[in-house]
Amino acid sequence: MKLLKSAVVAISLAFSLGSFSTAVVACEDGRTCFGPAEAINITVGHIALAIKAADDKSGKQEVLTHIKAAKDASKEINANDVVDRKRQRAVAHLKKAKKALKSNDFQSAEDHLGAAEKGFAELKSFL
Repeated sequence: MKLLKSAVVAISLAFSLGSFSTAVVACEDGRTCFGPAEAINITVGHIALAIKAADDKSGKQEVLTHIKAAKDASKEINANDVVDRKRQRAVAHLKKAKKALKSNDFQSAEDHLGAAEKGFAELKSFL
């Protein structure tokens, strides 16, 4: 009887865990989920807008807004360990660009944003 009871519990647990998809539950916190390739495109797009805003010197706040949006979009890039390491290196350039902007060094910020854009564009080859 004891063996039968533990078998029933194990089978019911297996059926209950398999009855719903974990992919559906993955983004319950209100954000929109994207695939890695689409998230890379969104991130590169925000970086391109940040470069354009820094090139026009239209305002430090606008560039910082695009950098933050790029960093937020990059969090959706989750393919494998190699991609994650490369993503972290590219995000480091975004952080350096943000630091350069805070000290009003637009040229250095543009250089770091260019390096970040190149780093994120290279991620597509590792997917």
